[in-house]
Amino acid sequence: LKSCAFCPPPGLVKPAPRSAPFLSRAARATMAAQEGPLNAATLIKDGWFMEKNSQWPGQANSLEVKQVLSHAKSDFQDIMVFESTTWGNILVLDGVIQMSERDECSYQEMLTHLPMFAHECPKQVLIVGGGDGGVLREVVKHSCVEKATMCEIDGGVVEAAKKFFPKQNTGFAHPKADLQIGDGLAFAKAAADETYDVIVVDSSDPVGPAEGLFSPEFYANAHRILKPGGLLCCQGECLWVHADLIETVLRDNLAPFAGVEYASMQVPTYPSGQIGCVLGRKAYADGSKKVSCQNPVRPVPGDMDLHYYTEEMHPAAFALPAFLKKRLDAAVPASKRQGASTMKWG
Repeated sequence: LKSCAFCPPPGLVKPAPRSAPFLSRAARATMAAQEGPLNAATLIKDGWFMEKNSQWPGQANSLEVKQVLSHAKSDFQDIMVFESTTWGNILVLDGVIQMSERDECSYQEMLTHLPMFAHECPKQVLIVGGGDGGVLREVVKHSCVEKATMCEIDGGVVEAAKKFFPKQNTGFAHPKADLQIGDGLAFAKAAADETYDVIVVDSSDPVGPAEGLFSPEFYANAHRILKPGGLLCCQGECLWVHADLIETVLRDNLAPFAGVEYASMQVPTYPSGQIGCVLGRKAYADGSKKVSCQNPVRPVPGDMDLHYYTEEMHPAAFALPAFLKKRLDAAVPASKRQGASTMKWG
């Protein structure tokens, strides 16, 4: 699932502002719709689902449909699940592919394990969104976790995941999991200072109530409720299409954080086959450690069930193409990207 920032009220569609920080793929699909509420069924023609909209101009992604398993409208969005011929079951929100059974491991595992293994001992974890259950499944694989709280605004997505995505939904029944159906922005506002070690933001795109979820206000609250040395990790958009947004998020929205970075992953069913995540680390209390997330600080257990993430994949995700690295180097101080050279790992 993808995160969102500024969404129009129900029934209102408008172009996404170029300067808006961190709009999700699903938010863009909604805003780019030409008229009325989107109906994902209209995107299936001649047995193919086509994800096509102006936010990734000049390109479209199509998957062959074997059968539509479910199509409904929740209070927030259009939810479709279809079985594809080669990529397994597909979750579509407001006309945009959110997950396929075949490649979901790359997104879920990297979004989760980059921050989790960059933390010495994450005990209290907050997941904002993540209604498909994939991030929760990955979080509870860490034995050090004492509680994984998940706040998802759309119960319809959770129910779809429970019914059609059995490999993704296993975390819902885990004894360390605490599922809350509600607004993530309000949840963060109400949370006590220095509560969480890691926050993973993997939000669906509920129209209306999620407005501002990835505004500077949300990031400031996320910073406040993290413990010293804690990590925030959010879906970070495609470097081929959304470099402006990536720069804005790292420079402006993550301003309160001592360390800010972008990591890349490959997801074939997303536009351009690539997506990233943005990570922010809150300063350590004594300032004695690097703030970078570029290396795991705990060993990866050999018996952990992983399909994409590895210890070697972790630092490789932060190796960026020259055009993006130059932009981010110019926008973000080096001390925030890699930590001060005089600091040492504890």
